[in-house]
Amino acid sequence: MIRRLRSSGVLSADWLPAFESVDRAWFLPDLMWPYDMESRTSRPVDRGLDPGAWYSCADADMPITVQWDDGDHRGSAPGRVATSSVSMPGVVASMLAHLDVRPGHRVLEIGTGTGWNAGLLTHRLGDGQVVTVEVDQAVADAARARLHGHGLHPAVITADGLLGHAPRAPFDRIIATAGLRRIPFAWVEQTVPGGLIVAPWGTVFGNTDHIVRLTVSGDGRTASGHLSTPVEFMKVRSQRHSVDQTAYLPDGFPGGATTGSTTLTAAALGVGDRMHHPFATAAGLLITDCALMADRRGSSVSTWLYSLNGDLSWAAAVLTDNTAESTVYQSGPRRLWDELASAHRWWAGNGRPGPGRFGLTVTADGETIWLDTPGNPLPRTVGSQIPWPDLTNRGHPVANWPQS
Repeated sequence: MIRRLRSSGVLSADWLPAFESVDRAWFLPDLMWPYDMESRTSRPVDRGLDPGAWYSCADADMPITVQWDDGDHRGSAPGRVATSSVSMPGVVASMLAHLDVRPGHRVLEIGTGTGWNAGLLTHRLGDGQVVTVEVDQAVADAARARLHGHGLHPAVITADGLLGHAPRAPFDRIIATAGLRRIPFAWVEQTVPGGLIVAPWGTVFGNTDHIVRLTVSGDGRTASGHLSTPVEFMKVRSQRHSVDQTAYLPDGFPGGATTGSTTLTAAALGVGDRMHHPFATAAGLLITDCALMADRRGSSVSTWLYSLNGDLSWAAAVLTDNTAESTVYQSGPRRLWDELASAHRWWAGNGRPGPGRFGLTVTADGETIWLDTPGNPLPRTVGSQIPWPDLTNRGHPVANWPQS
């Protein structure tokens, strides 16, 4: 694993001793569920039944689920919702590189999980320099036991990590190992001026996160930085969301929907494919309180938009490969497909920016999203189209496909 990480350039020389000394396998339970990126499925691997497969997965650059359904799951089959895992080693190495730790730094980790990441930090910085917070008591206890069993003694705290850990603040660095939809201002307050916050952050539009590296301002009142690598992390428990389609369509499809047409294709929107499309980032940043669900079946992609602001608006279309025009269904006070089309025009008109051109600023009043510089905030509107062209100057099953 280390050779692969080194050859890919993701593991830097300063982190090599920690990765060589702190074995990922130490932190994995006998029964675990590696996640195959190609098939997007998990399977059970039991060390007692197949130790060769278990160690092979432990050394692979893949995420591994270690808990389902907040600990309520029983048996060897995968559960319903993966709720604790150990991340891909490549992602772990990348985030630690973003953290830019130096000797003497004090680090707060949010989301202890198995304890491997805390172990790497502790090996690098020392026992007294690392605090790790885990919301799940059983997960925290297991991680603490594994860490202590291998001579690593960071402070392992069972608490809500969104509150940070004020008793030991301030910290030079804060790193989160769970996906966030909002960065708590408490983290900014508990980081020294000039310190860094590294976290997977995204919007409710989809499951994708982006690694953000925020620098706390000199006065300690803001933290700001660009988005970078697209990743997918399990979301912090209080920021999960799900869509109950029956609430939007109590009488079945199409309900009271109106119909129209669209010339947007699955390829243009980047829906239904496994590779992250840059428009998905822009759409999530521009269209607030909206979730997209897409499912490809053969040459067709069933695409749904759901308003999450309580008005039960929705939109849907079946986008077929090589078809220039598709029927769109919309219901509710928000015209969600119109918002999507408006966001696509804005994105195209601003040079089709990728994730790295967007940034995030966190203040006591909330979050501001911007393009290129903090002085160029995005137009984030709810329930209306994004003005055009003036702005050029600055995990749920899909059911009840609409039939075109």
